[in-house]
Amino acid sequence: MSIAHVSAALWGGQMAEKIEKPTEIPSAGNKPKLIQEYIGRVTTKSEDTSIARMKSPEGWAEPGQTPAFNEYTIVLNGTLCVKTKDEIFKVSAGQAFVATRGEWVQYSTPYPDGAEYIAVCMPAFGPHLVHRDEVNGAGLT
Repeated sequence: MSIAHVSAALWGGQMAEKIEKPTEIPSAGNKPKLIQEYIGRVTTKSEDTSIARMKSPEGWAEPGQTPAFNEYTIVLNGTLCVKTKDEIFKVSAGQAFVATRGEWVQYSTPYPDGAEYIAVCMPAFGPHLVHRDEVNGAGLT
């Protein structure tokens, strides 16, 4: 066993790791959305943090949710619409949005060209933590 492995074992940490490629994760919503998890429960078995790149098309929307994690979103291209119980936010390229655990939110991309963004969830995203709303026949709340 190397010194690095012993050190990681003693301190409860993980070894440095290069992620060769993300894992594609199935998405929720009325249209297909690309989710590429680089760090998280599926790709790296991380339960404390997940980091994913998302690409959603124009007209995409997902059911509302009340997640048991904080979600930090940075929009790289396009515009993301984030609806809360009290307000609707238009988050454009170069801007960010913070959704706190236990707060109801709904994400969509109703604008031309959709959006590309990075989402960081703490703890890591998991289907058992997202708490999506019941959906109607159209797949939305």
